Amino acid sequence: MLSDEEWLGLCQRLGLSKQAQGVIEEIRSSPPSRRVRSAAGNVSVRYPSRKMGVIIQAESHHNELAGIYEKEHDPHTLEYYDQPPPIKLVYLAKSGRRVGVLHTPDYFVIRADSAGWEEWKIEEELVRLTEQMPSRYVREEDGCWRCPPGEQHAEPFGLFYRVRSSAEIDWVFQRNMLFLEDYLRADCPSVGPEINTALLSSVVTRPGIALGELLRSVPEASSDEIYTLIATERLYVDVHAAPLAEPDKVRVFRDEATGRAYAVIAETGRQTTLFGEPHCVHVSVGAAILWDGKGWTIVNVGASSVALLAEHGDVVELPHATFETLVQQGRLTGAQEGERGTNTEVQELLARASPRDFVETNRRYAVVAARLAGQDMEGGMPPARTVRHWLSRWREAEQLLGCGYVGLLPRWWKCGNRQAKLPEKTQAALEEFVANDYETLKQKPKCEVYGALMRACEGRDIMVPSYKTFTQAVNRRPRHEQVEKRQGRRAGYQQQAFYWELAFTTPRHGDRPFEIGHIDHTQLDIELVCSRTGRNLGRPWATFLADAFSRRLLAVYLTFDPPSYRSCMMILRECVHRHGRLPQILVVDGGREFESVYFETLLARYECTKKTRPGAQPRFGSVCERLFGTANTRFIHNLVGNTQIMRNVRQVTRAVNPKEHACWTLGRLYVRLCEWAYEVYDTLAHPALGQSPREAFASGLAQGGRRAHRLIPYGEDFRLSTLPTNQKGTAKIVPRLGVKINHICYWSDAFLDAEVEETRVPVRYDPLDAGTAYAFVKGRWVRCVSEHYARFAGRSEREVMLATAELRRQHQDHGRRFAITARRLADFLASLEADEVLLEQRLRDAESRDVLGILDGALAPGSRHDSCPALPPATEDEKGFGETEETNNEPADNETLTICEDY
Repeated sequence: MLSDEEWLGLCQRLGLSKQAQGVIEEIRSSPPSRRVRSAAGNVSVRYPSRKMGVIIQAESHHNELAGIYEKEHDPHTLEYYDQPPPIKLVYLAKSGRRVGVLHTPDYFVIRADSAGWEEWKIEEELVRLTEQMPSRYVREEDGCWRCPPGEQHAEPFGLFYRVRSSAEIDWVFQRNMLFLEDYLRADCPSVGPEINTALLSSVVTRPGIALGELLRSVPEASSDEIYTLIATERLYVDVHAAPLAEPDKVRVFRDEATGRAYAVIAETGRQTTLFGEPHCVHVSVGAAILWDGKGWTIVNVGASSVALLAEHGDVVELPHATFETLVQQGRLTGAQEGERGTNTEVQELLARASPRDFVETNRRYAVVAARLAGQDMEGGMPPARTVRHWLSRWREAEQLLGCGYVGLLPRWWKCGNRQAKLPEKTQAALEEFVANDYETLKQKPKCEVYGALMRACEGRDIMVPSYKTFTQAVNRRPRHEQVEKRQGRRAGYQQQAFYWELAFTTPRHGDRPFEIGHIDHTQLDIELVCSRTGRNLGRPWATFLADAFSRRLLAVYLTFDPPSYRSCMMILRECVHRHGRLPQILVVDGGREFESVYFETLLARYECTKKTRPGAQPRFGSVCERLFGTANTRFIHNLVGNTQIMRNVRQVTRAVNPKEHACWTLGRLYVRLCEWAYEVYDTLAHPALGQSPREAFASGLAQGGRRAHRLIPYGEDFRLSTLPTNQKGTAKIVPRLGVKINHICYWSDAFLDAEVEETRVPVRYDPLDAGTAYAFVKGRWVRCVSEHYARFAGRSEREVMLATAELRRQHQDHGRRFAITARRLADFLASLEADEVLLEQRLRDAESRDVLGILDGALAPGSRHDSCPALPPATEDEKGFGETEETNNEPADNETLTICEDY
């Protein structure tokens, strides 16, 4: 961020007018004009910018996020602001009418030499918008895009307005900057002089050494130290050339000048001699290879030999032993693009051919080669007319394409009469009824639509197509569009190509562990009971945090409460407790719990980027979605009380109802779920990885770096940061009362200091214990207790909220406002100990505190309640609702009950 002096100096250097300075100062001092959302398939992003020191929004991780990375690592970009105040664009519509629209650009950028607005668009979208609004978006001859209305708005201020297209994005650079981001932090440790010297000497003696070999050749240097030198440019790597996540493709030099010199020489075609490494040989049909400096193509891989096609059309068969010897000697290498002489058309014909085509072509070539050599084949020749036809095609392909072999490729794909046989009017009627009668929300069956088609054709006196032809026409239509028209957008989503949204330009699962994590919730298929009373408490909610790269479950949390900010905070706490860090990017859905200020503040504090996937499109979070299914089928469905049978609820009797057989408690289930997640699932081979998640995680850390400087100490400071605060984030210290949080006053002896009275201090409260809160007084967090601690201790925020709502309902007064006071709320809670809603919530909260105790390590698995103090005898109301005897209807005296401490 620019200081006031730097800003004034920049204005003088750029010659900005007073009016322009006023426009820019308004943008600099204003928050974003809107909050971006995930809709229409885009993944919105909230990125913690180190350059700006605030959260920067991106409307799409395919486009606008690339603009953030570009500005974040561009030394000429001084400041940039997302979603600046709207500006008015005036232009002529396609109809010729003059229109004016309020437009919010994506960014306002302040550079060392200029300033102005930027709008980022997908290239395909710009092409479409050009047809709709030709006066607003214009494509120049060099392929760049302009917005004349935006330029007209910016010109009077001496600013620019630029349209940036996704076609301009260098995705290799984007991927590398994301990979190196941790090593560009100020807290990244420096590399020792001995390691620095060893790495530099290794690169100097072998310029252009592959990064993968450098990682292996200097064992005393860790991958973190090598990536640190690359990020700080003490070792040079062209970050635009190859992704660092593929180290064998990356070349390392001592400095940029040396790297550019070798790059120029490499462009002349001498890269093999420079780097001294042969290209890999991919033994597959159609693969290109170099043999003695000449280009060949593998046309067949048999059981005993490999057939090679020369540039001039000859075919040679090499036994496997001979082929492997030539590869080992370096005489036969893989060819890269541009190193083979076969032209593009020959390449396309060979790529289209199937293995069956190559077998037939090789048989034909043997006949043609024998005829050209004047020899007779053993076993007889095909008919002379067939041989003459093959010879003719050989010579024709040799003359036109320079390769006679492709002339012998079978043309079976051209066989048959592929012309339409229906009359044009019949074909038009067929398409009309499929589009306008079948593909509608009425969802008519095919037979009824076909009947209507028959009547229409007979009325028009045209040929009626057969039912088979009609069904084929229906099945040829795009499945996704057809289902969407008949059943709606969400149903059509299921027919989309799997993963297409995430597999756009960068790996959808990241390049290393802890790069991308997915958080999601699900309700498990099992009924649980209270560990104290045996009462059925329903099905629990599970929250998973999964690592996208290794598919490893980083953290698991279990609770009875529906998804909320508490679940989000607890899953992050568990992740730091187990691994000491958080993922660099967190992918979440559009749930309100992920939009809470507590969750986003915690991510911003520890520099985690949040990506929000579109609603009703679960494939964006398929990592967690699949884990939910795996957890249910491989673990939960094997337990007593699982709810599989409830899918056919009409067949469920009391004898088989899961509620009658429930025996698992939340605490014990959580212990076993953690054991399954961290020990069983973690060590089983994953079909998508070919290894276990734990092995993939370990190998990914070894190659991608452990990044120890991103570790988060699991201390009191972190635990307090996972606690929520009130709406304002602060509370006023009132003398003799303390601070008021959620209608409850909390006191600490630190408030006796006269200097802090009547001041506002940051506050936090424990969502599972309404009797305790924390306030930040004179540079430290102090513990505060409620004015009615005996009433509120151990009660969760959710229970207090339920009681507040019930109290408001009971005191409705149509004209007056009813104020909730702590004393009234405490008395109400005490009088409703046996109320069904609150009692059930208390039992659930007690179970949740057991889980929290396991999470923080206070309780050991297997000793859940053995170490707890003895509970007072349960009242008849706690034994079961509706089961009390008529002689014992008096409510329990809560003043005489023993107050048990929390674990």
